[in-house]
Amino acid sequence: MYGIVNKAIEDLVKANFGDEKWEAIKDRSGIDIDFFISNEPYDDNITYQLAGAVSEEMNMPIAEVLQAFGEWWVLKTGKEKYGGLMAAGGHTLKEFLLNLPAFHNRIMLIYPKLTPPEFQISNIEEKSLYVHYFSKRIGLQEFVRGLLTGLGKMYDEPVQLELIQSRDTGSEHEIFRVNW
Repeated sequence: MYGIVNKAIEDLVKANFGDEKWEAIKDRSGIDIDFFISNEPYDDNITYQLAGAVSEEMNMPIAEVLQAFGEWWVLKTGKEKYGGLMAAGGHTLKEFLLNLPAFHNRIMLIYPKLTPPEFQISNIEEKSLYVHYFSKRIGLQEFVRGLLTGLGKMYDEPVQLELIQSRDTGSEHEIFRVNW
């Protein structure tokens, strides 16, 4: 993953718990990197180690950590770093979600070494749809749940999410039903 992901984890921790807590998390993770360069790729294990260390240090289930990080990614990192790109995604939650499959194509112009997830949309209704999440990375479905919740907050349209299928139960990808 790119450094911007790890930097966002750092920013989330510092904003909510302070610099000392970040240092404790970094120590617990075993990561010996003083600062993350946003546009540099890092091994995925660094991100997983940081998330695990946050979970342990904060005594939170990893699922809650990933959900909180997903929301932070949308509401802080996304809006601050990619405001124009986020705004171009749509004027409503539904528009943004319908445009989600093309979103990472635009991100790849900024980060050419990105290995992005893939999203597909199906079962489109007036106030709901299904988001299909495909990724080579395992264990991030709760991060995606946080992203979807964050998007709902960004558009001031609270969402209800139901995980329809998961790789945890043998499916080939995750499907979330998103209602608003």
